[in-house]
Amino acid sequence: MDLLQGLRERKKRHLAKAITYVENNFLTSRPFMGELHQCIPPGKSDVIGITGPPGAGKSTLTGKLIQHYRQLGKEVGVILIDPTSPFSGGAILGDRIRMSESFTDAGVFIRSMGSRGRLGGLSAATQDAIKLMDAYGFDVIIVETVGIGQAETEIVETADITVVVSVPGLGDDIQIIKAGIMEIGDLFVVNKADKEGAERVVTEINMMLDLAPKGSLRPPVIKTVSTKGTGIDLLAEALHRVKEQSMMSGKWKKNREERLWKELESNVSAQWGKILRESSLYANRKMLLQLLSEGKTNAYSEAVSILKELQLPSEYGLKKRSIGMLQKIDHLGIAVKDLAQAVKFYHEVLGLELKGTEVVEEQMVTVAMLQIGESKIELLEPTSEESPIAKTIEKRGEGIAHVAFQVDNIEETLAQLKAGGARLIDETPRIGAGGARIAFVHPKSTYGVLVELCEKH
Repeated sequence: MDLLQGLRERKKRHLAKAITYVENNFLTSRPFMGELHQCIPPGKSDVIGITGPPGAGKSTLTGKLIQHYRQLGKEVGVILIDPTSPFSGGAILGDRIRMSESFTDAGVFIRSMGSRGRLGGLSAATQDAIKLMDAYGFDVIIVETVGIGQAETEIVETADITVVVSVPGLGDDIQIIKAGIMEIGDLFVVNKADKEGAERVVTEINMMLDLAPKGSLRPPVIKTVSTKGTGIDLLAEALHRVKEQSMMSGKWKKNREERLWKELESNVSAQWGKILRESSLYANRKMLLQLLSEGKTNAYSEAVSILKELQLPSEYGLKKRSIGMLQKIDHLGIAVKDLAQAVKFYHEVLGLELKGTEVVEEQMVTVAMLQIGESKIELLEPTSEESPIAKTIEKRGEGIAHVAFQVDNIEETLAQLKAGGARLIDETPRIGAGGARIAFVHPKSTYGVLVELCEKH
C-alpha cells in the first residue's frame, strides 16, 4: 500500500512513514507533497503553537491540553521539536516522556522531531508534518517548539494560534517585555501560577499588551498550574475565543494565506540551494577558497559571476517574471501592401535576419519573419480583401498591426485574461505562422492595440 492510500485510510503507520520520508528527503519529497495536496486538500485542522523558554512547563501543559481535547471527543496530532546536538546530531526527545499517558490513546498521535540545527524553534520539515497530519484528519494539531528564548518566532508562521508560555522566577523579569518572542503571542499563559511572583509576571505581560496599537486584538492572559491541571479549561476556552475573534476579523484567513506564501518561499529556497550546490561553485570549491583567502577575488564579485553562470540577474539573484505568464515581446506585426519591398528594406537596408516567408491561409496573409536580437518583426501582406490585415490597411494605412507576447501556457493565460474581464477574439488557440499556437485579445481591452499571445514552442 502506498503512503497516500494509507493516509486516505487513516493508518497511523503510514502517517509515521510519510513524516519520516519528508523529514529525511526534503527535496525529493516535493512531488509527493504536491500529489498529497491534489488528493487530500489540507486546511481542516486547527494548528496551535506552544512556545516559550526552557523550563516553562510547555510539555506538561501540552499533555493536559491533549487530555482536554480528548474528553471533547477530538482527535489530536502532536509535534514535539527537540534540540539536536551539534556534535552527535542526535536529539534527546525527552518531551515524549512527559506525555507517556497519551501514547496508548488511539485518538492521539505524537511525533518527536529534532531541530537539526534549525534556528527559530522548529524543524525544517515541521510544515510538511503538519500538512500530513492535517491530511490524516486530526481535529487539532499542537506544535511544541524547542524553547530557545526570544529568537523563537518561526512558530507564528506555522500555527493558527500561537501560545506563549512564561513562568515566574526566570531571573530578570524585564526579559518578558523585550522584542522577539513576546511579540508573537495570540494568547499568553503564566504557568506554575502557584509560585511566588506569578501575579507580577501577569502584570508585566498586561503592561506590554497596553502598548499595542489601538484596535488590535488583545491577547488573553491565562494562569495555569499544568502539573495539577489547574486553568486548563480556561486555556481551552480562551483558545476557542481567540479563534472566533481571529475568524471574524479576517486574521485567521490572512495568517493561512501568509503561511502558504512562506511555504512557497521555503520550497523555492530549497530548490535554489540544490541548483547552487550543483553549479561549478561547488565543483571548484577548493580553488575558489584559495583565491578568496589570498585576496585575489572576493565573495561579492564571485556571487555576481555565479548568478551570471546560472543565467540569473545579479540583483539579489531573482529572475523577474511578468504578470500573467507573459515572458517577453515575441514580435511586432507590421501590415504592408508590398511584402517584397518591405522585406528588402528591413533585411537589406536595416540588416535584420530573414528567418523565412510563408502563407497563413487561415488569416489570409503572407508572412515574412525577421529576427532582431531575441525578438522578431513580422511583416504581413494580405492575400485577400477579406483579410483582417487588408481591413487594417484600409482603415489605418500601413504600420504596426499588433504586438505579440510570448507565453508559457496559452490556455492558462487566456483563462486568466477572461477572469480579469478582458475581451478575447480567440477563446481557444489557433495555429499561426511557424505552426505556433496563437490567440488574439480585442483592442477594446488593450487600449486600442491588437495583442497576440504566442505560445513558446
